[in-house]
Amino acid sequence: MSHLQFNKDRRLELAALLRVGKNYSGCAKEFGMNRASVSNEVTLNKDEDGAYRGASAHKKYLARRKRAKQAHRTIENDKQLRRHIVRKLKIGWSPEQIAGRLKRMIGTTVVCHETIYTFVYKVRPELVKYLRRQKSKYRKRRGPQVRIERNRASKIKRIEERPPIVETRTRIGDWEGDTVVGKEKTQRILTYVERKSGYALAEKLDEVSASIVEQKTEELFLEIPETKRFTLTRDNGVEFGDYDQMLQEKTGMEVYMATPYHSWERGTNENWSGLLRQFFPKGTNFDTITSYEVKQAVKLLNNRPRKRLGYMTPREVFMRCCDSD
Repeated sequence: MSHLQFNKDRRLELAALLRVGKNYSGCAKEFGMNRASVSNEVTLNKDEDGAYRGASAHKKYLARRKRAKQAHRTIENDKQLRRHIVRKLKIGWSPEQIAGRLKRMIGTTVVCHETIYTFVYKVRPELVKYLRRQKSKYRKRRGPQVRIERNRASKIKRIEERPPIVETRTRIGDWEGDTVVGKEKTQRILTYVERKSGYALAEKLDEVSASIVEQKTEELFLEIPETKRFTLTRDNGVEFGDYDQMLQEKTGMEVYMATPYHSWERGTNENWSGLLRQFFPKGTNFDTITSYEVKQAVKLLNNRPRKRLGYMTPREVFMRCCDSD
């Protein structure tokens, strides 16, 4: 016998059958279901006077379903959880990061990210603006090998000379660097991101030149423990000049230049720059932002949990590894 459920039409029909004297077994035979199903339906949805009325029974069913759903609305029913989610959304955490971090902290699933998305879109649509936009897919990897071969003969170390261990992300200390350009083109944000942890350094540049970039780079990395400075893979832009050898001597890092038009070779840095654009979208005049604002954005990103890190934050991974040395 197939499993059937009562809907509004069946409830109206059941009420009619009962009124003409049909018993539960007879009604069940008419519907092609078990007698127990009919008995349960009448018991659950009959009126206070004991009579079963189809329209009234269906209303009771819908009300019961609504109460059941309400009981499982974890976020709406937990004020503290709701405040936590809203607070984290407003500082740029994704629903997946919020859910994953809670699970890591408490040891069990508190709320899933789909539930948070549902809460935002259906209950608090004013929070949608805090959700991150999805990135488009990376472009297909292309690039003339002639250029690669030509540059192998130069004094600049190319990315293909980089130690294989860098690709494995098994150690802290391999960095990628680039600049984020403002609308006016004359000001930029210099960025460096550690490959394994995703921990980032950044500095606003009111002027851009190779010497200034070299100086700021040196200042940023001299604040990092020497044991966490192995390699630096930088963009090939002119703002990085030809100070690689000098930078290697001052920081102790081996510096490598990525292939032109191969942004995926610095995927960690490119991804982080996309996150930074949440705070300073494309088209932003960088002369309207301050170095303090940049530092605050970096602080938020370094303390935002990442899925690939098991929902630890970049800072936690970076500092834990530093402390273990």
